[in-house]
Amino acid sequence: MTEIDTSAPVLVTGASGYIAGWLVARLLSEGHTVHAAVRSPDDPTKVGHLDEMARDSSGSIRYFGADLLRPGSYAEAMQDCELVFHTASPFMSKVEDPIKQLIEPAQLGTRNVLEQANGVASVRRVVLTSSCAAIYSDNSNLAETPNGVFTEEIWNTSSSVDHQPYSYSKTLAEREAWRIADAQERWDLVTVNPSIVLGPSKNPRASSESFNMVKQFGDGTLKTGVPRMGFGFVDVRDVAEVHYRAGFTPAASGRYLVSGHDSDLAEIGVILRASFGDRFPFPPRILPKWLLWLVGPMFNKWLTRKIVSRNVDLPWRGDHGKAKRDLGIEFRPLKESVVEFFQQMIDIGAVKARA
Repeated sequence: MTEIDTSAPVLVTGASGYIAGWLVARLLSEGHTVHAAVRSPDDPTKVGHLDEMARDSSGSIRYFGADLLRPGSYAEAMQDCELVFHTASPFMSKVEDPIKQLIEPAQLGTRNVLEQANGVASVRRVVLTSSCAAIYSDNSNLAETPNGVFTEEIWNTSSSVDHQPYSYSKTLAEREAWRIADAQERWDLVTVNPSIVLGPSKNPRASSESFNMVKQFGDGTLKTGVPRMGFGFVDVRDVAEVHYRAGFTPAASGRYLVSGHDSDLAEIGVILRASFGDRFPFPPRILPKWLLWLVGPMFNKWLTRKIVSRNVDLPWRGDHGKAKRDLGIEFRPLKESVVEFFQQMIDIGAVKARA
């Protein structure tokens, strides 16, 4: 049981990020002092939305320049903090060098932040943003689970540098976090493992892999069709709330699989077409697995035949019971997340309706 002094400042790494934006808003609304560690603290395009939130709240915010890959970079920002939210992490789908772009940054960044926690006497809890990618590599892994569902007890053991390198990087990073946490006794570690995160951003001009994925449904990228590929989905506001409660709930512990809905890409298309009609080139059909296996790699090098074989036409199922029991979280409807996310893209001109 770890009681956090609510009057102490709270560190959020990667504070200008997608999940972090909603987490910072939650902290500020409760009157906390937020130490916001960002790469560009003087860039209004990165932190302007955080300034606006602080002006409208009872809390306050202080910025600290920090580089995820530089040891000691978080020393000043972490001073006097009992609670550290480590949300900063690389997430990209277009990767030329997975070791340099994903694996090394994920491991080194985690190591730098957690070893810094070892050196700051005030720290009592670290909440780490991990991913369901550290639990599974492919939908085919579901057949290997004890009850046909992904849980916090399961670890990804089948991804590699050459197959699902992002998932591999998240697995290595979280294992590194637990290694460091288990080697000391002053602070405890809680990890949040979300599935695909959807919903409006606090910084509407910021991009994310989730943004890019949903944008493709309306910009013509998927105008020929979409595969039936299973995923878990969760609203960004629910993920932020899980972080907040994991930080301040004394009994919170271990890993939390955070996924509101077992669904697939095809359902996202159905929701968008039902909500926005034919104004956008939404996917008109489900692409057959044999066709994707045959030509997919020619159009998208990420869509390898191994990925098609292990994911297309296969379901995804996750058990979010621990988050509901321990943290009392309730998940927003999937339609709400998808529609509000896409509407934000329309509002900023990221997708345009047909003339």
